[in-house]
Amino acid sequence: MNPANLPFDSEAMLAGLRTWVECESPTWDANAVNRMLDIAARDMAIMGATIERIAGRQGFGGVIRARFPHPKQGEPGILIAGHMDTVHPVGTIEKLKWRREGGRCYGPGIYDMKGGNYLSLEAIRQLARASFTTPLPITVLFTPDEEVGTPSTRDIIEAEAARNKYVLVPEPGRADNGVTTGRYAIARFNLEATGRPSHAGATLSAGRSAIREMARQILAIDAMTTEDCTFSVGVVHGGQWVNCVATTATGEALSMAKRQADLDRGVERMLALSGTNNDVTFKVTRGVTRPVWEPDAGTMALYDKARGIAKSLGAELPHASSGGGSDGNFTGAMGIPTLDGLGVRGGNGHTLEEFIEVDSLVERGRLMAGLLATLE
Repeated sequence: MNPANLPFDSEAMLAGLRTWVECESPTWDANAVNRMLDIAARDMAIMGATIERIAGRQGFGGVIRARFPHPKQGEPGILIAGHMDTVHPVGTIEKLKWRREGGRCYGPGIYDMKGGNYLSLEAIRQLARASFTTPLPITVLFTPDEEVGTPSTRDIIEAEAARNKYVLVPEPGRADNGVTTGRYAIARFNLEATGRPSHAGATLSAGRSAIREMARQILAIDAMTTEDCTFSVGVVHGGQWVNCVATTATGEALSMAKRQADLDRGVERMLALSGTNNDVTFKVTRGVTRPVWEPDAGTMALYDKARGIAKSLGAELPHASSGGGSDGNFTGAMGIPTLDGLGVRGGNGHTLEEFIEVDSLVERGRLMAGLLATLE
């Protein structure tokens, strides 16, 4: 089977992808994410997959597991792992409308990572239409909470990965047309400052501002960044009335490192910030963590297979470890051969200018089909 001969059609793929993109699915809106999962489930059911719905927890949407018909059904095979949640709130589609401009197509979540998820299904569809039976059975797992660190579905992802020989992750491809063979370790932290209230006009000096302490700590956290370990605060909330000295302020911070030992030291530094200063208590608690994923022999053999397929399609396929977490962190850290960044090329993820390169739908679709057709 030569994937170059499969009749992928970028316009037909865009038509199907548009339905996905215009079904907005921000992580924190479980109903919205479930609506997106319903669409994907219906598409895969039409393709002949057996669909299992797993209820969500912790306020998140659910999970879809789809198993495609295969003579070796039930044996270890290939897991395609993707997330259907995005960072874009419902209503973003009015600001970031679906639009085609030359070789680019725009829309919320189109790049991260609905485009990659969709081309993965198209690869399965094209192989089925060609009456080609893959050497290994294929399972697709779509999850609802990757953008916030996968707090509710890590156990499902790891359990499903353990049942398979390979994991393919269609997160966005690298700008150089590369794929990802490792990811940095990431830790999240919850921040809370607790002060003392007072009337901001009449008795300002009697109060102790939680916002002031939070601001001081944000500068201290940012200053901790080194080449080995980065720190940033991305979410802050505080106060209720401008004429009241704020009693509480909360925030969320992120730390990332190329090596697990560096992240572990970073975690210790963050937790050591907890304490009381000027009658204001500052508390740091650890949130979800993604382990470092360093490529091993199994992952590199999987990459070599992909590189050979890409070469047969007339393309180079460089690889590298990447910052920014994915669910590949979990499966790669488990020692299961994992290849990430198999999705679309594009850019401006998580912004109001998020786009994909239209040509990459077919190019990466053929690469995915080649992997599904040859892994054994």
